[in-house]
Amino acid sequence: MSACTPTRHDDANPKEHSHEPHSPPARPRGPRLTGADASASIAVFLIALPLSLGIALATGAPLQAGLVAAAVGGVVVGRLGGAPLQVSGPAAGLTVVTAELIQRYGWRTTCAITVLAGLAQLGLGLLRVARTALAVSPAIVHGMLAGIGVTIAVAQLHIVLGGTPHSSVLLNLRDLPAQLAQVQTASLAVSALTLALLLAWPRLPGRGGRLLRAMPAPLVAVTGATACAALLGFSLPKVDLPSWSSHALAGLPEGPVLGLIAAVLTITLVCSVQSLLGAVAVDKLIAARPELSARVGRADLDRELLGQGAANVVSGALGGLPVAGVAVRSTANVNAGAVSRNSTMLHGVLVVIAALLMVPVLELIPLASLAALVMAVGIQMVSLHHIRTVTRHREVLVYAVTTLGVVFLGVLEGVTLGIGMAVGVALHRLTRTRITHHEEEGVHHVRVRGQLTFLAVPRLSRTLHLVPQGARAVVELDGSFMDHAAYEALQDWQNTQAAHGGTVELVGRRTGVRIGEPTGPAGFHLDGRPGAPDTSGCRCHPWTPWRNHQCAIPETGTSDRAGSPAGGPGTTDEATHTPEDTKPSALTGRLVTPSAAVGTPTAPTTALAPGDPPADGPETTGTASSTAPAPTTATGTGTGTGTGRQLARGISAFQRNTAPLVRGELARLAREGQQPSQLFLTCADSRLVTSMITSSGPGDLFVVRNVGNLVPPPGEESGDDSVAAAIEYGVDVLRVRSITVCGHSGCGAMQALLASDQDTVETPLRRWLRHGGPSVARMADGSRPTARLAGRAAADAVEQLCLTNVIQQLEHLRAHDSVSRALRAGELELHGMYFHVGEAQAYLLADDGEDKVFDHVGVADLSA
Repeated sequence: MSACTPTRHDDANPKEHSHEPHSPPARPRGPRLTGADASASIAVFLIALPLSLGIALATGAPLQAGLVAAAVGGVVVGRLGGAPLQVSGPAAGLTVVTAELIQRYGWRTTCAITVLAGLAQLGLGLLRVARTALAVSPAIVHGMLAGIGVTIAVAQLHIVLGGTPHSSVLLNLRDLPAQLAQVQTASLAVSALTLALLLAWPRLPGRGGRLLRAMPAPLVAVTGATACAALLGFSLPKVDLPSWSSHALAGLPEGPVLGLIAAVLTITLVCSVQSLLGAVAVDKLIAARPELSARVGRADLDRELLGQGAANVVSGALGGLPVAGVAVRSTANVNAGAVSRNSTMLHGVLVVIAALLMVPVLELIPLASLAALVMAVGIQMVSLHHIRTVTRHREVLVYAVTTLGVVFLGVLEGVTLGIGMAVGVALHRLTRTRITHHEEEGVHHVRVRGQLTFLAVPRLSRTLHLVPQGARAVVELDGSFMDHAAYEALQDWQNTQAAHGGTVELVGRRTGVRIGEPTGPAGFHLDGRPGAPDTSGCRCHPWTPWRNHQCAIPETGTSDRAGSPAGGPGTTDEATHTPEDTKPSALTGRLVTPSAAVGTPTAPTTALAPGDPPADGPETTGTASSTAPAPTTATGTGTGTGTGRQLARGISAFQRNTAPLVRGELARLAREGQQPSQLFLTCADSRLVTSMITSSGPGDLFVVRNVGNLVPPPGEESGDDSVAAAIEYGVDVLRVRSITVCGHSGCGAMQALLASDQDTVETPLRRWLRHGGPSVARMADGSRPTARLAGRAAADAVEQLCLTNVIQQLEHLRAHDSVSRALRAGELELHGMYFHVGEAQAYLLADDGEDKVFDHVGVADLSA
């Protein structure tokens, strides 16, 4: 072994010195510049150049300040930021803030404020609080941008008409009629041409239009307007870029301390929120392109905030505008095919080159053309999509207040008003509770909609006292929170009603969920029904209202799954919840009876589902020991017990909650008839909820279900033509465009096929499962490719047969005349699908020839 040691030492020396002339091997090399990044950087540069000049013009800053900010945003944020494909630079959302600062403090102090805001961003990034900025309501952000857009558009309209804007929106609106009376034709013509090109260029038709659209519309609009103005000899104010030797840099801040602090906070807030929201938006664009999301990771928001802060420090120190992430340029960068941060950095380098070498060309651009470009950007900031979104979420008041506040008071004031309004709306929603009472067939129904807090207790008390003492009552709590005051008010009223011989049923939002029925000794309810105080085994959850678990037990003395007799330990009464530690639940609003009530003889409390008619006969009183169980039936009328009562409750919940929401759509389908696009053939297994796993609704799927999702070949139906009839009807009559055969994990039919015994007595089920025989033979045939899931083989023989069965049934499907005709005509597609129940994961059969692979279906696939 000692002889081996020098050998290893000699081998190690060349490795230590092999990289001496080059950089150390431990240092990671940055991504190389690819052709995609180079072309994307040129596209972004062509958009950024005119927009940077236009934004500088709108703020009243030196035009070179826009170029400085664009270059710094590209190089510094591109290198240090956490969102590789987000492009930063002078943003339209900062125009109003910067213009106000320049008017109040002058340009050099504004640059110093930008530096201080950058330092503040660096501090926030080091504190790792970037995610906190996302807590701002989108309605406030959209309202702020809309207000800024209105301010920009109104101000630039004066330049478009040949005039000079004021610093106030009110003054601009006041002087607009006078400006319209003295329009300068040349300015208006150049601006109109700019807007026409800007709007028409992205809509050019045909193949030639597709090639021309590769040139960015802002560049084409400004270039076209500049060329026309030069050819027609218009005498218009043009871009004036002074010598870089006279460029003003940042100076020491001068002004009142409180005003400067407010200015720094405003720049910090607007820059940070806009940049972080932009980074999240870019993440969504990347996620929509799976080939890109594999190369570019999710944005690091804290690092992005650090990059933005460093860029603002550099930009302010060099006499540039504030820097933030810009949505237009970022979207163009992703759509142009950028794959790394090199694209953003190279665009910044191109801006530097243009600022140094293209000054004579830039000075040919009329200011009216830049004003029209910026005015269009401002108008686009008032997004109809955002207005519809906030209206749908009932936040239009927050949006409107923020917008008007920004327009008439300023950005910081408008955002402050918006935050105050958002807090007010949230408190209003928290305290808004609707309590109604109505009597139906002798039963008093009290419905509480909303959060039940101490503020609603007076109204709750007034409504509860409308129920006569001794009457039957149902209280439905349709909310997610109930505090202690409301809990005690409900409990006291329930006890009072019970003391006067009345019955009270408290139900949650999900039908069938009982809240706080008192129980007597030995686990019996006070009306004699068997039950148990221990419900630790209850698995009901508010987020699974469709779940087939209603905390129900047999009421006939039979044993439950665990082997406990009914009414004994480990069982629970149907939809009854009586835990030991009784507290109001903040999640479900569930009210439970205190343990002191267990075993206390009180008046009976009967279980009445919402909408059930009262039981016949007089009500009985007494203790549990003297009250015999009431006779039950299973006639499906809603007055029985067990599954019949559960069915009635489900129907009642549909009629009360769901039917009003879908009645209009179902009425339309009733008038127009069904027009499904897919035939979905799957197993009859109760765990497969087709509408859930396909996100479909009424009229979307024509569903055929049978044991084992089998498709008997033509002529071998053995007297059962139901599947063939459904296929023929779906293809020839309904004209479905696709048929999906869906298998699933743990299929009982496949297990039966694997365990089949030739000596078993012939039954209808055995005769039906014969159609699965070809699947078993296919799996045993070693000459055929083995079906498998993406990334792994089948877990066991049952799963292997489930996968093989889907492929075999697709072959049976192709043999049907109607299917083969539609396939030849190109009017139909066939799909194979496998659903793993335990993982809640869907797989689709890939169409790649002989390799039978079921591919994983994920979020990226859906968004694409």
